[in-house]
Amino acid sequence: MTNSIRYFVGVDGGGTSCRARITDTNGTFLGEAKTGSANILLGADIAMASINEAIATAATHAGLDQTSFAAMSVGLALAGAEQKSAWYDFMAQPHPYAKVTLNTDAYGACLGAWGGKDGAILIAGTGSCGIFLHQGEQHIVGGREFPISDQGGGAVMGLRLIQQVLLAHDGIRTITPLAAYILAHFNNDIDSIVEWSKSARPCDYGKFSPEIFEYASLGDGLAIELLNQTAADIEMWMKALRARGADQICLMGSIAERIKPWLIPPLQKCIAIPQGDAMDGALAMAGGNHNLYPL
Repeated sequence: MTNSIRYFVGVDGGGTSCRARITDTNGTFLGEAKTGSANILLGADIAMASINEAIATAATHAGLDQTSFAAMSVGLALAGAEQKSAWYDFMAQPHPYAKVTLNTDAYGACLGAWGGKDGAILIAGTGSCGIFLHQGEQHIVGGREFPISDQGGGAVMGLRLIQQVLLAHDGIRTITPLAAYILAHFNNDIDSIVEWSKSARPCDYGKFSPEIFEYASLGDGLAIELLNQTAADIEMWMKALRARGADQICLMGSIAERIKPWLIPPLQKCIAIPQGDAMDGALAMAGGNHNLYPL
């Protein structure tokens, strides 16, 4: 660490939002802020703009200005960082910070969950990814981005919901209250759904996941079907992590934190309580060298 670094900045960025937290080098909290998506697969420039905005806003809350940026070591735990070309494209972006370290959001979450020690997590928010850190190696399952991967995440849930709503509209399945809610959301206009889908991002699909949980609690058949499928997906990832040697697994993210009652009892028993979150991991990254790929 260079003597010029006076601040650690942790950034947790996914398909829906980007959070930045600033501390001094002793870990004292100084400021925090939240902005839009920082998934680097959506574009290195887009992600960097969200990150810069989040850090600048957090700095303002901390009573700092832009002259402080050159004294910041930034740990970035970002969705999409596992894609090598996207990682290098992002790291080639100009920035005002003293140091930038980039790894995946799952890596940051795992560091935070296990206090920097070995362990496994399954993160399921907008997307999903499992990771097991063991003796300096990363064992990863899933996390290859929507729509080809990310089973168990909110975006896949939302995509499946829209698909089933279209089937219901065509009379192939029953229009449940959840299906009726989604149709009303689009003014009962199928063309609007089709047009929306052409530009919809993972977070746009994922925004329907709270309604799936809500309607499932009311006994909606479609919602229950979707949650059972999501639970099966998460069980698949958990079994894969256990096959790689993980004894306990922390479930993290908006979907994972709510899916436990839907999982089979044997897997419920191997769920551990996280010690921290991806932000804690990102701050730990700011204090060390955790780059996913060599510079």
